[in-house]
Parts: sequence; structure tokens; C-alpha cells
Amino acid sequence: MAETNNLSNEIDVRRNKILSLKQSGEVVYKAKFDRTATIAQAREMLGKKVAIAGRMIFRRVMGKFGFMQIRDIYSAIQVSVGRNELDEQAYDFYKKMIDIGDFVGVEGEVYTTQTGEITVRAEKVTLLSKALRPLPEKFHGLSDIETKYRQRYLDLISNEDARKVFLTRSKIESFIRRYLEDEGFIEVETPVLQTSVSGASAKPFFTHHNALDIDCNLRIATETWLKQCIAGGIDRVFEMGKDFRNEGMDPSHLQEFTQVEWYASYWDFEDNIKFYKDLVVKMLKSCLGTTKVTYQGREIEFDKEWPRIDYVDSMRKILGFDFLSETNIDAFKKKVVEKGLFGYNELEECKTIRTLIDYIYKRKIRADIVEPTIIYNYPAVLMPLARRNDGDSRIIDAFQIVAGGAELAKAYSELVDPITQRQTLEEQLEEKASGDDETMDVDEDFLLAMEHGMPPISGLGFGIDRFVQFIFDLPNIRDAVLFPLMR
Repeated sequence: MAETNNLSNEIDVRRNKILSLKQSGEVVYKAKFDRTATIAQAREMLGKKVAIAGRMIFRRVMGKFGFMQIRDIYSAIQVSVGRNELDEQAYDFYKKMIDIGDFVGVEGEVYTTQTGEITVRAEKVTLLSKALRPLPEKFHGLSDIETKYRQRYLDLISNEDARKVFLTRSKIESFIRRYLEDEGFIEVETPVLQTSVSGASAKPFFTHHNALDIDCNLRIATETWLKQCIAGGIDRVFEMGKDFRNEGMDPSHLQEFTQVEWYASYWDFEDNIKFYKDLVVKMLKSCLGTTKVTYQGREIEFDKEWPRIDYVDSMRKILGFDFLSETNIDAFKKKVVEKGLFGYNELEECKTIRTLIDYIYKRKIRADIVEPTIIYNYPAVLMPLARRNDGDSRIIDAFQIVAGGAELAKAYSELVDPITQRQTLEEQLEEKASGDDETMDVDEDFLLAMEHGMPPISGLGFGIDRFVQFIFDLPNIRDAVLFPLMR
């Protein structure tokens, strides 16, 4: 209660200052400031006059002299403020009317103090914008999770690690776009509102379009639209944007997430493995300055040969039988339980062969993988849009990159046979009828495009949020998102 009263009193004090300043004719919220250098640039301009601006985050006044620190998202700098440079009225205004959290403009010469600190000797301090609320008392070590997520701006002001994460994330997204464009990929935009659930096995969000009086879903992936671009002659295409999956929340999953998907004509999934690894290695060099990251105390090198795990062979060894031949979910569960892998209660939510296989894989194979690993040779039942292997139609030409027990990327050689594609989507309807709510619809528009002909294609989906979470070893994926949804 005392803390609430103190905050209320502080707001009242600042509100009165604002009223007093306005009554005296002062423009409290300036229209602009003629900045001649950023704070980072000013730090490289010793002996030169600069005009800089930023938020005051620290101040120490010692009679007629003192220091403050101002910062922006990139850097901070010390400013010395004293009566030798400012007249009595200006100095008094600085001491009494400017508070921590306010935005100020500073004009003066850059010099180095006796302790070696780069500093601007203020010849003029201008109040640019007054903060009505003070920064949290312990903002230099803001640790309250709720506050960090709901008021990310406070986290950015106070936390150097948070600034590094989000500045690097911006660099990563920019690098991916440039890299793809340099390789001949064209960026497009596809609809977020859709009338068919397609592109991935996931539970969608639904909404209603009032003007058209139709129910729609938010896209769970951009895949089927980007393949239609391929059919239209765009040989290499990509999109970076939001996807939405109405699934459970945990430290590595978000219902709204950022993903880049790209598709290349005439590639198979092996081409995409090489392309993805090359992109990631060069991206880390460019954005982090190293290809090594530290994850849970372990140094991981990306610029080396990534190990491979054959999904089907590994599952056969775990299960002890040819699971690809199983067609009855109850019989499959019985064998799993008899093997001692799980109890019936653990498998209750697995309504189909697909969900059962995926459940076992995630807990017996994926969970133990730390370093970047290529998982390939997937059961066809898992991915209805992927190309069936020429030697065994029960297997698909697909791979995932897994690290830290989570999927970083998924890719495959695309299914472009319209007859087989219709069959796999109709099988999805059967799974939906069995109680699986993470199935696709029979997307007639997509099938129509496929019936007009598509070249060989390989595509890849790459989650940005999870990748940032992994390389910075963040405890929760929400730490990689500026403004995560909160209850």
C-alpha cells in the first residue's frame, strides 16, 4: 500500500510540474529537436560539438555540478551539467523541473572525464517530453515477469539483454529477407483470413466475416498459397509473417508466431537442407559475430556437420515392430503399453495413428536432442502435403531441424500429384471424424491449382520466435516476442 501511495504522490508531483510549466508558457511536449548525432555517434566524436537526445535514466546532483545519463535503444552516454556552462535559471530549471524518465535534448562538447568516461559537457539542456509516471524504483533490474511482458517498453529501457535480443531479432529478419532475395526468391503476401484450414496439422482460430456472412479461420501456415504462386510461374517465393494455431501454451509454443516459409521449384528436400544450413551459419556470423551459441551452459557450434537421425528407423528400434503397417489405433496403443513406453492414461489424447506416432517421437526422440540435428525419413501419415518416397509410399521425403528439444525448421519435397493429394486430404477428414481437431480441410482451391500442374518443389518453414529463443537461451518463447498476448 505504501508503494502505491508513493507512486500516486510522485504522479501528482509531476502533474503539478506539467501544469506549472504550461502556465508559465513552457511547451512541455516539444514538436521536434534538431539532433546532429545519435548517442552512439556522439561517443565517437571526442572534441566536437553535438546535439543529442534521449531519455534521462540517471542523475546525480552535487550542488552546482552533477551528472546525468541519457540513452536510446542503442547506447547511453554521460552528460555533465554545471553552473559553469548553464546560467542560474537554466540550471535551476534542470534540477527542479526535469525528472528521471523525461526525454531531453543536450547540446555541448564531447570530452573524456578523469576516470575515462565519455561525456557531453552540457551547454544547453532542453526538456523535450515529460514523463508523467516515474520509472519503476528497481527498473535497472526489472525482473517481474508480468511487468516485462505487459510493459515491454520498461524492459527495453532497463534491460541490456532485452535490447540485445530484440535488436538482433530485427537483424535476423532483415538478413533472411536479403539472403532469400539475393538467391532469387520473391516476397509475396498471402491472406490471413481463409476459408479452408490448410498448410499444417494444427487447431485453427475461427472468426466470422460480417460483410460476406461467412465463417473464416486465421491461417495456420502460408504453404498452400505459396505453392499456388509456384503454379503461377514464380519459381522461388517466400513470405514472412504471422501464423495462428489455437493450441496449448508452453515455454516453446505461442498461438501467434512469426514464420518465414520459402518454396523453390526443381529442388528436393536435400537441396533445402544445404540451403537452410548455409543461411543459418551466415546469419549467425552476420547478426551475432559468431557461429557458436551457449544453450543451458553448453556451447553449440552451428558451423560444422549436423548429425542425422532417421525418424522411421529410430522409431522402429524404440517400438520393436513395424509401426508403419499399423492401421488400428487401439491395437497400436496396446503394443506401446505392453512395451512399457507409456500407460494408457498418457495416450488418451491420441485419437489417430498420426497423433500417436507424433506423441511417441516428441518424447522419446526429440526431447533429448540439444545440438542442431537433421531428423529425416518421416512417416507419410504425419504430413499430408509432402511427397511420398519413390521406394516406399509410407515414407515421405521430409526433414526437420531440431535443437534444444524443439523444432527449428520443417521442410520436405512437396507433393505435386493432385490425385494423391486429394486422397491424403480426404484421409484428414476421416481423422477429424475420429476426434482429431488438428487436421486439414479438403482445400478445393489449392487442389484446382495443383490440377493445372506444378513443377517439382521443396519448401521450408522456419519459426523466428523459437530460433531467437534458442540462440539466446531464453527460458520462455515469450521472451523473444516484443508484446506477447497476456490473459
